[in-house]
Amino acid sequence: MAFVFPPQAQPSLAVAGSDDRIPVRRIFCIGRNYAAHAREMGRDPDREPPFFFFKPADAVVEDGATIAYPPQTQNLHFEGEMIVVIGKGGVNIAEANALEHVWGYGVGNDLTRRDLQNAAKDLGRPWDMGKGFDASAPIAPIHPVAQVGHPSRGGIRTLVNGVVKQDADLSDMIWSVPEMIAILSASMALKAGDVIMSGTPAGVGPLSPGDICEVQIDGLGSCTTTISAAG
Repeated sequence: MAFVFPPQAQPSLAVAGSDDRIPVRRIFCIGRNYAAHAREMGRDPDREPPFFFFKPADAVVEDGATIAYPPQTQNLHFEGEMIVVIGKGGVNIAEANALEHVWGYGVGNDLTRRDLQNAAKDLGRPWDMGKGFDASAPIAPIHPVAQVGHPSRGGIRTLVNGVVKQDADLSDMIWSVPEMIAILSASMALKAGDVIMSGTPAGVGPLSPGDICEVQIDGLGSCTTTISAAG
């Protein structure tokens, strides 16, 4: 058997303080996981069960990268988020055991073509084109659990050109990391290399060419992305 054309390179994430890499299998993103953000999006977080969407694995971008302003949008938004990397797979994982399946944590940015997302919402269509575009998942090096534990509180901030735009605490999340893992694994098998983007706080807003966006999480470092002119 031979491939009819060469397969694409395996998407991967850096490991903090190491030359090792983490192969990325899938990227799960939870929507509206901070109450204040849900409200700024016009939703009532107390009435909705959690929901998830995907980004393709090859949407991953390294910390410090410069990316082109994406096509077909006039409203590119930042969304600072904590990243969770699964190191041991499973199905129907109990919430009480869920953290045993986590390899590590990091800092990321769920870049969003907000105008495309909003148009999809208005038509009752999926968010894929607003969320899953090229270079839409900047993610900084991942810290192993052995070094950072399991962060459940601590500041999460996003700065644009040095100005704070998002400022919240991980403890503000509606659905915790163990709950997210349990919910996802009840629907499909999780495997090593799966990545969860755990939601963004209130304060999301636009990015323009020339902007430098930095997401910071206490104890996990930062993820910086520069936006260049459209490609």
